[in-house]
Amino acid sequence: MTDNPEFMPATPRTILFIAYPQVGLLDLTGAQTVFWAATKAMHERNLPGYERLTGTLSGGPVQTAEGLTVETQPLSGFAADAIDTLIVPGSPEIEQVVDESGELIQWIADHSRLARRIASVCSGTFLLAEAGLLEGKRAATHWAMCDRLGARFPSIEVDNDAIFVQQDSVWTSAGVSAGIDLALALVEADCGRDVAMQVARELVVFLKRSGGQAQFSELLKSQTRDATVFDELHRWLADNLGRPNLGVEVLADRCHMSPRNFSRLYKQKTGRSPAKAVEIFRLEAARRLLEDSEHNIDQIAQLCGFGDEERMRATFQRHLAISPRDYRKRFSR
Repeated sequence: MTDNPEFMPATPRTILFIAYPQVGLLDLTGAQTVFWAATKAMHERNLPGYERLTGTLSGGPVQTAEGLTVETQPLSGFAADAIDTLIVPGSPEIEQVVDESGELIQWIADHSRLARRIASVCSGTFLLAEAGLLEGKRAATHWAMCDRLGARFPSIEVDNDAIFVQQDSVWTSAGVSAGIDLALALVEADCGRDVAMQVARELVVFLKRSGGQAQFSELLKSQTRDATVFDELHRWLADNLGRPNLGVEVLADRCHMSPRNFSRLYKQKTGRSPAKAVEIFRLEAARRLLEDSEHNIDQIAQLCGFGDEERMRATFQRHLAISPRDYRKRFSR
C-alpha cells in the first residue's frame, strides 16, 4: 500500500481505533467522523472508503472519560495484516492508563509492525512511546503534556507547537481536536485533496489550520505551571501591553526583585524568558483584537506594543506562520 492518492485499493481500508477505560471521547470520535465523511465522499465517486472499527482487549462496552459508553470489538479478533491504520486516542488520565495497560501496550507494539501506519491523538502519544514506537523520533501531544512526555521519554524530540507530526509511518497529533486535523491529513494522503476538502467543508473545519499550538492562551498556560508568584504580574501585563518599555527592569521592579533574580526565577517557573513572555502576551492580545475589533492593523500594532505593523507581522509569522491580515480574514468574527 502507498500514500499516493492515485492508488485506490479495491476494498475499504480498515481503520482500527484502540479504546480503553477513560479514553477521551472527542479523541476517539473526532477522527472517526472524518473517516466517516471521507467514506461518503469516496462512495459518491464509486470508490471504496474506510471500514471504521473500535477495539478493546476484551471487547464489549467501555466507558469514556466523559461518561459515555462505547461498544467495542475484542482486539483478538483482528488479523494484524488486515489493519491499514491503527489509531490510538488519548485520555485525561493517560499516565495512569499507561501504568495499568501493559497488555494493551504490548498488543500495540506487536501489531503496529504490520499496519501500514499508526497514529495517536492527543495524549495517546504516551501509549505509542511506551510501546517503543517513538524512539529517537519527533512527536506531538497536548501542549499541557509536552513537558511530562519529554521527562518520561527523554529520547523523544517533543514538538511543542505542531498540530501533528509525521515520522515515517508514525503520526502523532496535539490536543483533542487536533485529531481532526490529523485525520484530514491522512485522508488527503489516501484519497487526494478534493476528497479532503469536501470533508473539511462538510465538518466546517480548515483543511490545514494555520499556526500551531501557539493558538492557545498564554494566560491559561501560565496557570498550568508552578508560577502563581507571577499571577499578579501577568494580570498587570495584560493591561499594559501598549507601554513602550516592558523590559526586564520594569517587570522586575513590579515584582520587587532584582533584574537578575527575576529573570532566573521567571524562567524557572514559567519555562520562558521575560522577553519571550511579553512577546507572546502581545501576540495573544493582537489575535483577540484582530478577531473581535474594528481597529486597523497599525492601530492594533500600537495598542499591543509592537510599535509598527512590520514588527507585529514578523511575530505572527514566527509563531503562527501567518500574517496579521490573513489571520483576520480567517478568524474575524
